[in-house]
Amino acid sequence: MASPLPVRDGVGATRLHLPMSGEWPTVGAYMAERFFHLDPERLLRRFDRGEIVARDGTALTRETPLGAHEFVWYYRDPPVEREIPFEVEVLHQDRDLVVADKPHFLPTTPGGKYLQNSALVRLRNLLGIPELTPIHRLDRATAGLLMFSTRPETRGAYQLLFQDREVEKVYEAVSALPEGWDAASPALAGQPFPIVYRNHIEKARSSVCVRVDAEREPNSETLIELIDADERVLHTMLRPHSGKMHQLRVHLAALGAGILNDGFYPELLPEVPDDFGRPLQLLARELRFIDPLSGAPREFVTARTLQEAPGAHGG
Repeated sequence: MASPLPVRDGVGATRLHLPMSGEWPTVGAYMAERFFHLDPERLLRRFDRGEIVARDGTALTRETPLGAHEFVWYYRDPPVEREIPFEVEVLHQDRDLVVADKPHFLPTTPGGKYLQNSALVRLRNLLGIPELTPIHRLDRATAGLLMFSTRPETRGAYQLLFQDREVEKVYEAVSALPEGWDAASPALAGQPFPIVYRNHIEKARSSVCVRVDAEREPNSETLIELIDADERVLHTMLRPHSGKMHQLRVHLAALGAGILNDGFYPELLPEVPDDFGRPLQLLARELRFIDPLSGAPREFVTARTLQEAPGAHGG
């Protein structure tokens, strides 16, 4: 459903679905109760200023009765954000596609306490493309390649590539060297490389972590290959066949090689402010696919590296 309000400062308007009937006499009364944490008079003044609009762009008033409109749009009040001091880089841009190199700590899209500090908003403002939309996502903690659509007319063709698993994705990870590591016979949890790891992952309701169900049929699969190891760390290449939430982090943790600086797996640690000197050692390294518009093969490789990889410290 198209928004009647334009993108502003790189951020689209928020859509709210209203009940068509209920105990509230007006839309304003419903919203005041729905957003009880806000000062109700301050919210109602937004109606007075014409900042809350219907699908046709008509401004609602304090007196607009509940049931007059099913949806309204408005701009969120911007949160007080901590600046993420790393830049998102554009690796490729054409008429239909932007490929960006996202730093650690920067979310893909706005959410929660991050608005201007998101890859999407930064790129919309940088490139002047309000229609820019992510085709897939990376966790905030993960760095690397992200693809964005520039035009609604061709967006679906690229989204289908991911939906149909026609994009080859390659990641790198660095883990602490597992206990009992044998350089002469490299293996994880008794499985020699390359390892194909599968399990059943499901999003746990009201939890930031996913849950593994050992009794159910696997719905996630990752090919894990050894890149290098030294006396300190293990460096692996990961080729996910599926795209479950936190899949790579869960799979390496299950094999006894949890990714360095991961506060979620194998153990959920207390939330602390970002330590920009200790990013999660996970990188979306490569994307390959056949372009659905031109039929040409496309390949993109990140310019970033993992700071804890063997040799990264000059040793």
